[in-house]
Amino acid sequence: MIDDYLIHDRYDRLTKSERKVADFVLTQGSKIIYATMTEIKAATGVGDATIIRFCQKLGFNGFSDFKIAIAKEDYTKERVARPTDYYDDIASHITEALDATAQLIDPAKIDQAVTLMQHAKHIYLFGVGSSGEVATNFASILLRVGVQATAVTDAHFQAQVASLLTESDLVFGFSLSGRTKDTFDSLNVAKHNGATIIAITNYLNSPIGKQADLVLQTAMQEFFNGGSVAGRVSQLYICDVITRDYENKNKVDAVALRERVLRAIIDKSID
Repeated sequence: MIDDYLIHDRYDRLTKSERKVADFVLTQGSKIIYATMTEIKAATGVGDATIIRFCQKLGFNGFSDFKIAIAKEDYTKERVARPTDYYDDIASHITEALDATAQLIDPAKIDQAVTLMQHAKHIYLFGVGSSGEVATNFASILLRVGVQATAVTDAHFQAQVASLLTESDLVFGFSLSGRTKDTFDSLNVAKHNGATIIAITNYLNSPIGKQADLVLQTAMQEFFNGGSVAGRVSQLYICDVITRDYENKNKVDAVALRERVLRAIIDKSID
């Protein structure tokens, strides 16, 4: 890996504090791309300036450039490894995302999410980018069981909506990384106003995970491949599980609901 080679090549030129960072990076391998400055500082006992100097001595402008270089190398290796059967790789990647997310499902937390939905006056779905698309899809999925939820995917509009929420409202926050600033800021306002927060994210200890009242975990790391199909599938899988649990617990007549929806749109088809 690029970091291993560079670090070993320039290790003797590093200060004692910088070597602490180097040792941490070497032990983490490619996982370092998911680490934050705060996490590295906690693990090594050094400051921001030391981490930045370490990256600069390796030839990068800063910590972000260093992580991107590692991510690029890993991403390139994955794409070059099996160029002739990439369709199998894509299918395998999606399957792995689903399997890994399924392993993280806690039935008690799904039940808790459904209970919160049952008692909420209004349900809002916050997300931006590809997570915003998932929020919009979740609103559509919930309609299948008669639940009306409002997806809000514009950051400014999210902030406005969040400012008017109360303790009777429920907000789902979507972010694979758990560090999406726009979503975090909106959820923070919503929580300050008493709304209950459910986060759907990879990381329990991420900023969004920590501010949530309940976290439903996905398992799709995609630092250099943001917005991937596998990432969205992992989120939508959780959404479908919640919807099915709601349907079962409330004895929803899904067939009748689907018929009503079909009758509402059937005349919109072109003969």
